[in-house]
Amino acid sequence: MSKISIVTRMGIALSLIVALTVGTLLASYWLSERADQDALAINLAGSLRMQTYRYAWHHLQQPDSAETARFADELLDTWRHPVFNRFNFGEGELAERFKSTREDWERLQTNLIGRSLSNTDLERELAPHIARLHLMVNAIQAEAESRIRAIRLIQILSLFSTITLAGFIAYWLRSRVREPLQQLTQTARRIGQGDFTARVKHLTEDELGVLGTTLNKMNDAISYMYGNLEKRVDEQTQAIQRSNAKLQFLYDMARSIIERSPGYHDFADIVEGLKRASQVDDIELCLITPAGDKPYLQVQPQAQEDDPCAGVDCAACVSAGGGVSVMDAKRVYRFPLERDHHYYGVLVARCDRSEQIDDWQQQLMQSVSDQLAIALSLKQEEEQVRRLALIQERTVIARELHDSLAQALSYLKIQVTRLDKALAKGDQAIIEDVSQELREGLSSAYRQLRELLTTFRLKVDGSGLINALQTTIKQFEDQSDLQFRLDYQLANSPLAPHEEIHLLQIIREACQNAIHHSKGSEVVIRLQESIDHGISLSIEDDGVGIPEQAEKLNHYGLAIMQERSKHLAGDIIIRRRDEGGTGVYFNFRPDYLKERDTETV
Repeated sequence: MSKISIVTRMGIALSLIVALTVGTLLASYWLSERADQDALAINLAGSLRMQTYRYAWHHLQQPDSAETARFADELLDTWRHPVFNRFNFGEGELAERFKSTREDWERLQTNLIGRSLSNTDLERELAPHIARLHLMVNAIQAEAESRIRAIRLIQILSLFSTITLAGFIAYWLRSRVREPLQQLTQTARRIGQGDFTARVKHLTEDELGVLGTTLNKMNDAISYMYGNLEKRVDEQTQAIQRSNAKLQFLYDMARSIIERSPGYHDFADIVEGLKRASQVDDIELCLITPAGDKPYLQVQPQAQEDDPCAGVDCAACVSAGGGVSVMDAKRVYRFPLERDHHYYGVLVARCDRSEQIDDWQQQLMQSVSDQLAIALSLKQEEEQVRRLALIQERTVIARELHDSLAQALSYLKIQVTRLDKALAKGDQAIIEDVSQELREGLSSAYRQLRELLTTFRLKVDGSGLINALQTTIKQFEDQSDLQFRLDYQLANSPLAPHEEIHLLQIIREACQNAIHHSKGSEVVIRLQESIDHGISLSIEDDGVGIPEQAEKLNHYGLAIMQERSKHLAGDIIIRRRDEGGTGVYFNFRPDYLKERDTETV
């Protein structure tokens, strides 16, 4: 094998092509330079025949005239033209022919001087010279054609030489460059696809051979390293898969807890998911009440057939706290569900006595127990809030019933007593008066009952306070002749549900009072943020205005508004407007602002 570098070989090949091209160009240039004036020489040599005839004709007619002398000078200048120098001073058959033809003309010119010839004699004298001129022109033309043929031959030889050299270079490039490079490329592609058994064969002793040898050594090293790394990658992959399953399980559990309070099926799904995520089969969740010593709910994986708690004292298990203990042939891990000094139960995991639960499995179970404790704590707090809200709402309902229907029924009871006495006495006037009072009282009580039922059925759904207000206003407009106008500017204030309910109830009571007592034509309701970012509510009508003793006339309606305002820790003012009508003005600070103020302090 040759040890010459590929770059050197390609340089030699390129030099040969350049040398062949330059040689061809130089030879063609040299021949074309010599043949550059052949056309002029042929032209001038051909013109000698015409000039000879013209000179001989004028010499025959006017031998001593100036025009004859001029034609003689022109003919002499043509014979002496520089283009014929190579014939005058050169060697060779064409030069000898040129010189002999010129000498023949000089003799002919000498013979013509002093002689008087006829046209026939003159033509006979000129014929041999004209024939010699014709042969000389043909000789010059033959020489020019031979030079053109030489140029063509050189170009043909150069073409075939170039083709031959190019073919040789192409064959060399294919065998010495392209095929080894293709083998290197295929090997590199196989390595890129993960085939570390690929090797470069038929190595040369040039740069490509060095590259192939290096590639083989690199592939051997990678194969060795890859064999060691595969095991580590498998281990890391399994760890990542476990982490992914663990995180997915924790995410799903947290989402289900956030979306709803967990029930039995939710706990069962959590225990089943924990079994898959932790890869521990024997798992149990026991929930107990604050005062209980036995679980009210015991959840195990669905595939669990045997009861691991059979013959075990539940009180001792659930009150044992966290840690690890050994019971019979099992190793038991306990994770208590505790939050804020409240104990909700325990998460138990068991394995064989000879085995142990890994740290990541214990961390996962501890996270699950913490989240379950938080969920149960939030569920208990939510139930307590619901109880308090129910008690509070029942108190409000009882107060509203006492201030409305209870007083109306007491008034009707008094009228019934008057009626009994009137009937006993037979007093017709009192009977008619009491009958009228009973009808009005019953109508008033029935009206109050309908208003209370409407109030109790009132709710704020997912559409928010604005939709509830619009629905309420439409109901009022259908029930009365008043026009209601709403100016709502609380789109950027996140009110709590109980705040929306109390605001809606205050607005309803104020509008009911306006319908029954204002005798006006319009009611304007404005809800907006005050200067200190609190909530400001105003209900104004253009009626007769509230009387001085309004509490006695409509005690229950005003009491309801006062009670609602106290629940929101706000200030309510009900007064007669200077321009006429009644105004109800209420201001309070919502819970989200109170929380912000507390955190700021």
